[in-house]
Amino acid sequence: MVRTQRKEQRLHQTSHPVLYEVNVRVLLHELSEATGKKITLATIPEKICDEWADRGFDLIWLMGVWTTGAVGVEIARNYPTLQPEYRKALLDYTEEDVLGSPYAVKAYTVSRELGGNKGLLTFRKRLRERGLGLILDFVCNHTARDHVWVTKHPEYYVHGGENEDVEKPEFFFRIKTSQGQNVIAFGRDPYFPGWTDTAQLNYRHPALRKAMIDTLKKVAALCDGVRCDMAMLVLQEVFQRTWGDKAIPEGPEGVQPAAGEFWSEAIAEMRKRDPRFLFIAETYWNLEWQIQQLGFDFTYDKTLYDKLLKEGASSVYNHLKAEKGFQEHSVRFIENHDEPRAAHVLSSESWHCAAAAVISTVPGMVMYHDGQFEGRKTKVPVQLRRRQSEVPSLFIKSFYTKLLQCINSPVFRQGDWQLLNSKPAWNDNHTWRNFLAWWWYERSHGARLIVINYAPHNGQCYVELHLEQIAGSAVEFRDLLGEAAYVRERSALIAKGMYFDLPAYGLHIFDVTEAHKSSHSS
Repeated sequence: MVRTQRKEQRLHQTSHPVLYEVNVRVLLHELSEATGKKITLATIPEKICDEWADRGFDLIWLMGVWTTGAVGVEIARNYPTLQPEYRKALLDYTEEDVLGSPYAVKAYTVSRELGGNKGLLTFRKRLRERGLGLILDFVCNHTARDHVWVTKHPEYYVHGGENEDVEKPEFFFRIKTSQGQNVIAFGRDPYFPGWTDTAQLNYRHPALRKAMIDTLKKVAALCDGVRCDMAMLVLQEVFQRTWGDKAIPEGPEGVQPAAGEFWSEAIAEMRKRDPRFLFIAETYWNLEWQIQQLGFDFTYDKTLYDKLLKEGASSVYNHLKAEKGFQEHSVRFIENHDEPRAAHVLSSESWHCAAAAVISTVPGMVMYHDGQFEGRKTKVPVQLRRRQSEVPSLFIKSFYTKLLQCINSPVFRQGDWQLLNSKPAWNDNHTWRNFLAWWWYERSHGARLIVINYAPHNGQCYVELHLEQIAGSAVEFRDLLGEAAYVRERSALIAKGMYFDLPAYGLHIFDVTEAHKSSHSS
């Protein structure tokens, strides 16, 4: 009980929560194969939940719990461009391994195969006993094509012209509904053809908005927060740009288009029921700040992800100069189910570790993905229930064990963060531009200094330090990831900064304290 109370308090007070994404279909299949009996959400072994709690996670995101339909399964099994992806990820995949996309939701009830709503509630209770919160997906933009609304409430969807299912089969499909034959749009974003296993919801229809808020309320009874898939697609400006006049509401005369942003309305309604219910937005296209202003607790920081992979330290540093409020409401990651595996795209283990250290020690929410800690390299298509076995990287596993222990400290959980400046170690040495450094401080638990040479070659620099919180004439730096330990004179550090000479993607997470007389420089 003591641990539960501590973790519950941390979840609601920390500005640096830890989210762990789990592909629930894969997890349950692997557990069933390993035990030789059917494992559902209700019978996940206790040791799995204990491990998540002991690693310091605050939230478990179960990806793939909702019921999918026969149409989605058929499309997933037969769509030509998906077959090579399945084969690349799982050489011996069979038709039975293809369960359809979990983002073509037929009903917001937990799949019977996974244990149903009852099984989920049992699982959630066990998470709560360990102080862990549960996050589930809310797919706002579209439903499965065989969702009950498609036939009973076709007015909830965006419609096409009479022959557009023939003229533009990549954008529209025809279906018999309670209102006769209808041509309905596939769900999509404005830059690509439609997702052919989905039907596009019409956010200009007021009845649809109410129905979606009612759905949210049902989902909220099962979890502690939602990860809202492609949340920016239902913003008024984006929706209008995508659908234009096709989204003028259909139905009885006098139906007026809905006004205002859906998310403002929906989040306000949910806050009345539970002020602590979390909203996490998958969002892109530099719309993160706008989405945050509508009430979201956290928004994906795909910009940081891209900069870590493609642009380097200077670009990352400039991004981290953003306003504090934006930073604290950002989700930092180097992989998830939509992105390639970090161990695959970050071509060296040291680069992987450096990028992981960045996303783990800057403000906001840090998101990890099942398999990331073992250095898995194969991305699993969301339609599959199974993944191939891989030999784990002992180096990556060891690193993440130490990293998770580090960020579980109250210094990171409740502390204040400060971005630090680097400067040249000597004239004409430009490698200082590749350094990233920041400082965390919490009054009762001390200070941490993070220094990273984010480049594929050696580098040197001085890091400017602000030591107001550290007493004494000498300061000790003890690396929490390795054996390094240094004692430096306070006056020299203030005057010039601290010198670093680090190898490619070298990094330190220092515990910084007043040096005692027995300490020796090294």
